[in-house]
Amino acid sequence: MSRLLEVTGTRTYADAGVSVAAGEEVVRRIAATVASTTRPGVLGGIGGFAGLFALDRAAYDEPVLVASADGVGTKLEVARLVGRYDTVGIDLVAMLVDDLVCAGAEPLFVLDYVAAGVVEPSALSDLIAGVAEGCRRAGVALLGGETAEHANVMAPGEFDLAGFALGVVERSRVLSPARVREGDVLVGLHSPGLRSNGYALARSVLIPEVKSLSEAAFDGATRTLGDELLEPSVIYAPLVVAIRDELAERLHAAAHVTGGGIVGNVVRLLPGDLDATIEMSSFPTPEIFYEVQRRGPVSAHEMVRVFNCGLGMVLAVDGDGAEMALALASAAGQGASIVGAIVAGSQKVVVS
Repeated sequence: MSRLLEVTGTRTYADAGVSVAAGEEVVRRIAATVASTTRPGVLGGIGGFAGLFALDRAAYDEPVLVASADGVGTKLEVARLVGRYDTVGIDLVAMLVDDLVCAGAEPLFVLDYVAAGVVEPSALSDLIAGVAEGCRRAGVALLGGETAEHANVMAPGEFDLAGFALGVVERSRVLSPARVREGDVLVGLHSPGLRSNGYALARSVLIPEVKSLSEAAFDGATRTLGDELLEPSVIYAPLVVAIRDELAERLHAAAHVTGGGIVGNVVRLLPGDLDATIEMSSFPTPEIFYEVQRRGPVSAHEMVRVFNCGLGMVLAVDGDGAEMALALASAAGQGASIVGAIVAGSQKVVVS
C-alpha cells in the first residue's frame, strides 16, 4: 500500500477555504445554459478536460485561425457594488468576438475563466449565464471554461472574469491596414454606453460613494447610475460578418473601439502614409460620457483617448460600399453613420 493511503487525518480542502461541492453546484446550474449556445462544429458537452470543435474545412480554401483573449476589467467592480452579475458576461463576449472580427474572422467559440475568492453558486451561475447570453447574441458556442476558487488570496465577493475566443477567416479575406486606401469612407457603428473600457476613470469620478449608484445617472436620467454603467456592450461581430460577406473586397479594415478610445484604436487600421479623420458630430454621444467629462473634469483630448464616446466599431470601406454597409446596419437595428474618411498623412487620427 502507498504511504499516501496509510495516513489518516481531519484537515480538508474546505478548511483551506475551497469548496469542491460549491464548484460542482455551479457546473450543475450552468449545464443547460451552456448547452443552449451550441452551434455546428461543437463535439460533446461540458465536463471533459477540453472542448472539441470540428472546423468545416470544405468551407475554406486556406483557413486562417484567429484568436483573442480579454476580460471585462473594473466593470466587474460596478457589478459587485450593485450586486448584479447577469450582464458582464455579455461584455466579455463582446470584447472577444469584436476583436476577432477586426481581422475579418467569423467567431466560432468562447472559453471563459472565472476566479473568485469564494465560489458563490448563485453569483457565479449569473456570471456564466451572461457569458452564454453573449454567445447566443454572437452566434458562437460556449465551448468550456474554468472556475477557480482563490481562498485567502481574493476576498469573499471578489471575482475576475476573462475569456478566450477563436474564429476563422479565408486567408484572402483577412482585413488589415494593407487594404486601406486614400478616399475610403469610415462607417461607424454606434455604442449606447461605455462598453467595457475606461471604468477606472469613470468610477473615480462618478462613484464617490456606493449609494450614488442607486441615484439618477445624471440630471434628467430615467435610470440609475448603476444601471447606466452596467449597460451591456453591443456585440457587433454578426453584423460585421454580414457586411464582410455583402461588400466582399470593398470592406478593407475594421477597428474595435475599446481601451485606448477612438484615437488609440482607429489608428490600428491605418497604414503609415494615411490619416483618419473623425467628425464627432457625425454620431450620437450618450449623455453618460458628458457626465464623466463634467464630473472629472476630463479634457476632450483625454475623453477620446480613453472612451469610445458613442463609437463602438469603425469600418474602412470603399466609397461605393458605404451606403450598403449603412443599409445592412439599419436592417439589423444597429445605429450607424458615416463618421469620417481616409486621407493622405502619416498614420494619425484627426478628431474634430
